[in-house]
Amino acid sequence: MNAEPEGRVLPMTRPPIRRTVLVRASRERTWAVFVGRMAEWWPLDPFSAGRERVRDVTVQARVGGTVAEVWDDGTTIPWGEVLACAEPEHFAMTWNITGTPTEVALRFRAVAPALTKVDLEHTGWDRLDTGELRRDCALPGGYEGGAIAAGWDHILAALRRAAAQEDE
Repeated sequence: MNAEPEGRVLPMTRPPIRRTVLVRASRERTWAVFVGRMAEWWPLDPFSAGRERVRDVTVQARVGGTVAEVWDDGTTIPWGEVLACAEPEHFAMTWNITGTPTEVALRFRAVAPALTKVDLEHTGWDRLDTGELRRDCALPGGYEGGAIAAGWDHILAALRRAAAQEDE
C-alpha cells in the first residue's frame, strides 16, 4: 500500500530585510553617532514624516524609551519604542512608520580599532496586510517593491559618512 504524504500548506513568510555597512570609525563612535546624533545625519527628507519641519530626532537609549522626530512647532512623531539597548553592541526598536509595527535591530561589531561592521535586520513583515506591504513609504514601492530595502541602504550610507567624519 502506497501512502501519499498529507498535503500541508506552509504559511508564507516574508523575509526580513538585512543590510550591512562598514564604517571607518570605532564601534563606540559609530554607536554614539547612531544613537546620540541622529538628527544630524539621518536623511530627514524623505525619511521622516515632517521632512523640512523636523528640528530634532530624539532617542531615549533605554528599553521602553522612544525614538521620535520633533517638529519646529513642538509636535512629536514617534518612530518606535526601544526594545533593546546594549551600548555599544546592540540596538533594537519597533518601527511604527510601516503602519503595523515591525522591528529594526542593529548590531555594531568592531572589525578593527577604527572599523565597525553594522548589521541591520528589519523583521515583522508577516504582520502587515497586503496594502501595508505595497504602500509607498519615503520611496515608492513599499516592502514588496523593494523601497524599504533601498531606504535602509540610503540611511546606512548616511550613517557611514557621518560616523567616519572627524569631530569638529
